[in-house]
Amino acid sequence: MRKIVVPTDFSENAYNALKYACEIFKYERSEICVMHAFADEVYQLGNITDRGILNKRKDELEQKTAASLEELMKRIKEHAPNPKHRYISIAAFGSLIDEVNDLVERENTDIVVMGTRGAANDRSNTFGSNTLNVMKYVQCPVLAIPEDYGYHPPKALLFPSNYLIPYKRRELKLLCELTGTFRSTIHLLYIDPMKKLSLRQEDNRDFLKAELRKATLLFETTPEKDKTMAITKYIVHQNIDMLVMVNTRHSHLEDLLIPSTLNKIGLHLKIPFLVLQNLSR
Repeated sequence: MRKIVVPTDFSENAYNALKYACEIFKYERSEICVMHAFADEVYQLGNITDRGILNKRKDELEQKTAASLEELMKRIKEHAPNPKHRYISIAAFGSLIDEVNDLVERENTDIVVMGTRGAANDRSNTFGSNTLNVMKYVQCPVLAIPEDYGYHPPKALLFPSNYLIPYKRRELKLLCELTGTFRSTIHLLYIDPMKKLSLRQEDNRDFLKAELRKATLLFETTPEKDKTMAITKYIVHQNIDMLVMVNTRHSHLEDLLIPSTLNKIGLHLKIPFLVLQNLSR
């Protein structure tokens, strides 16, 4: 069974991400866990020094969160009444990153799906701070869905790679099964002015070929030195439906996971963004 976590702040952006999760995994038996972490809402009252006041505020918000989650469950079940899907909800008193990470570890979660921005919806930033931190620190794949993105099948995916890192089978299996479902094409883009691959790079590329066998693979090379520009151009010119990148040291994503750089690529990044963590689990 596919295990999916969808954090929510009850914004329409978060609900759009939940709808996308239901659509993209509609052919799989899935457990979809919708979670809201509300500790920040308790502490944002200021410097609370009275434990009784804190506990009262916590109880009030827990009840409010539970009611909001119940309404959300009704809404999504009406929208996506899929017998293959089991929905559960969690109200968690803690920080979003810690609670998502604990849930991922406890339930052996396959993927986290969330909106690129939450209720604050700061349009000056491509990704909200919560989404950015989940991408960086949560130890499982994260799929970020842009605001107002209307679902359509991911037929063409862009996977930039320098072939310098050995990928993890579990994460590639998720991508393989996803692309196999939709008979997708994965464009593997090598961004380097030097075209010749080392033997190590060739081995890692061959590993990708073997693990992503259910998709049609296109191996492309660009001499463009600016990674952000190369990715942005490719997305636009090739009508890409989803961007896939790996979060690890010495990867393209490490260079891009800086707010100013992400905002540059975000000028054209209006498609779902799948971040693979490349961690042993």
